[in-house]
Amino acid sequence: MWEKSRGRRPKLGQHFLADAGVRARLLQRLEIRAQDCWLEIGSGHGEMTLSLAQQSAQVVAVEKDAALARALREKLRGQAGCTVVETDILEVSAATLAQQFGVRRWRVYGNLPYYITSPILRRLFAALDVIADIHVVVQREVALRLTAEPGRRDYGYLSVLTQFYTTPALLEPIPRGAFQPPPKVESALVRLTPPGARERLAISEPEAFLVFLQTCFRHKRKTLRNNLSGAWPSKQVEATLAQASLTSRSRAEELTLEQFTKLFHLLPASWSKRSKIARHLH
Repeated sequence: MWEKSRGRRPKLGQHFLADAGVRARLLQRLEIRAQDCWLEIGSGHGEMTLSLAQQSAQVVAVEKDAALARALREKLRGQAGCTVVETDILEVSAATLAQQFGVRRWRVYGNLPYYITSPILRRLFAALDVIADIHVVVQREVALRLTAEPGRRDYGYLSVLTQFYTTPALLEPIPRGAFQPPPKVESALVRLTPPGARERLAISEPEAFLVFLQTCFRHKRKTLRNNLSGAWPSKQVEATLAQASLTSRSRAEELTLEQFTKLFHLLPASWSKRSKIARHLH
């Protein structure tokens, strides 16, 4: 039951997936197997939890809202292999939960609050050693950013971050009316499957590379030359762009991850330089 029916709106920005037909389609898209161990983020009223538990080996449902967690435990009472953990997914790692519950690889499902989608994804990317794949319901605009290719309007830092770690695919559009309360925007189910480009690019210092990418996208409307000149001398940037077969008018949203890699390797930076880049970002 949606909280509005009890006289109050969801306090954490949740939009609960109320449409049974949409839920059935999403469950098909998840391709659930009997041996799966699912980590569910933001379980809400258990709209998907019980179905996941009935079709797989184990479900750990993470829910921050104390009242929802209590109600979900009652709803799932007697369901084997299903545990509700009352915590914030941003305060616990998938690796810690895997160790706690004896899981080798999680499959992840989450109906993510729109305002913390990016922090949750970054946290999941940091734990890919224990994650087989990730399925998230996100704002459609975010889904387009996750899956965008170079040269597209939606292509940006979140695109390259996601594609560095995973291979994304937009699986299912979800209308606003499928949720209670209805959000102001359309949503979509996205699958993120490791590995992404990281393996083939063979970046030895991925943290420095991601800081470099942030620098490249710092001001989306500006050229690479302008964005990078805050961390390197302008003349060095111009010469390096030419070495990489780019021009002073080239923009980050035009480059593939392979082109970013080449540029990164042509702009070697000491650790002090990388610290300078990080300070420049903030």
